[in-house]
Amino acid sequence: MTKTLITGGTVVNATGTAQADVLIDGETIAAVLAPGSTLLGFDLASNVDQVVDATGKYVIPGGIDAHTHMQMPFGGTEASDTFETGTRAAAHGGTTSIIDFVVQYAGENILEQYNLWQEKAAGQCAVDYGFHQILSDVQDSSLTAMDELINEGVTSFKLFMAYKGVFLSDDGQIVKAMQKGAENGALMMMHAENGSVIDLLVQQHIERGETSPFYHGTSRPWQAEEEATHRAIMLANLTGAPLYIVHVSAKQAVEQIAAARDNGQNVFAETCPQYLYLSLEDQLGASSEEWGDFEGAKWVCSTPLRSKHEGHQGHMWQGLRTNDLQVISTDHCPFCMKGQKDMGIGNFSKIPNGIGSVEHRMDLIYQGVVMGEISLPRWVELTSTTPARMFGIHGKKGVIQPGADGDVVIYDPNGHTSIGVDKTHHMNMDYSAWEGFEIDGHVDTVFSRGRKIVDDNSYLGKKGDGAYFKRGLSQYLI
Repeated sequence: MTKTLITGGTVVNATGTAQADVLIDGETIAAVLAPGSTLLGFDLASNVDQVVDATGKYVIPGGIDAHTHMQMPFGGTEASDTFETGTRAAAHGGTTSIIDFVVQYAGENILEQYNLWQEKAAGQCAVDYGFHQILSDVQDSSLTAMDELINEGVTSFKLFMAYKGVFLSDDGQIVKAMQKGAENGALMMMHAENGSVIDLLVQQHIERGETSPFYHGTSRPWQAEEEATHRAIMLANLTGAPLYIVHVSAKQAVEQIAAARDNGQNVFAETCPQYLYLSLEDQLGASSEEWGDFEGAKWVCSTPLRSKHEGHQGHMWQGLRTNDLQVISTDHCPFCMKGQKDMGIGNFSKIPNGIGSVEHRMDLIYQGVVMGEISLPRWVELTSTTPARMFGIHGKKGVIQPGADGDVVIYDPNGHTSIGVDKTHHMNMDYSAWEGFEIDGHVDTVFSRGRKIVDDNSYLGKKGDGAYFKRGLSQYLI
């Protein structure tokens, strides 16, 4: 069992910062001590296996990305990151835990799909992992499976208001699932977009010959997101189920969430880096010599990027400051341009939806600290502590304190990170959605359960280092 002493750093938790040394004994944090302290009269530096000097740097809990899709089958292809490549990229970026989604398409057995995802991930992951469960058709067997999966540590279930014939559940099915969630304590997650409206607008765009990626964004207007968000909130209010809205991109949806929270309802939400920094005009309207108007396919995701002229991006930052948005995840669902995204040349509705960001989330949100959008403790809260509380793993994950897992990141605020395929890119993609972004900070060292897996840009771990964690019920409810 390796003992590691991290000295000289500034420990950052959601509750604040402090100069402190951190002792990791085996897989767990054993002590957080005043700088230079002894333990039981022993000089710690002389009684550990390794001393890591973090002077001038931040010591933070490992990031938790609570929304990823590794090896997800979608639109006739599969997300390009495997559990091995995706979690290795996550480790490089300071994320030491992911929560991925078990996919159930209509007619498939939920428990069989859960077992399949366990088989996919077993022995492959570089960092620890858990699962949410997607529910596409809510039958009586689905409700029974929800109880069984809670015993397996899967305590959150995702429903869709879009993707007819693929994932969409009607309002009656959603109510049935929410009633079960209210009964067994599960957190109900929602993809909140009005699928019928979107399907109509897509059809109308195609009939007019408007087939470039730009029209993916205009076919999924903010009104479709606001309406579905409001409807999901009302159905949760009817049933008493706790509700978590995924990948919020429209300021009007945030306003619906804020109003429900102000009324005391257990409604929570995440946003993603793309909705803080990117826009419909600058990305989906992009062109290049190689791809022409199709260049924007790199940034096709759902919910879509929003217009920079309507104030959505600034409102997302505001929602993070006011806690109307509680979590920043990535919705990491990567596809390559060649052989995957290019399936949609001539018809934007055929472009696989997804952006790859699992490697860059911690850096991108730290840049928000540099920009003055959020505080240093809030950075940790949004990317680690609240995801741990929201999804039932707090105490073991998301905090630097005795007894917690030794998931620790040493982050250098005086370092620099240039994002690009030929620079810091480890995801299994042939492009980067964040090409050219410059970050005023750098992930120096990453520990996962006490094991040093990244150091000075070098990967020291191996597939299988990560372990499955069972989750309890949400620790964030009102």
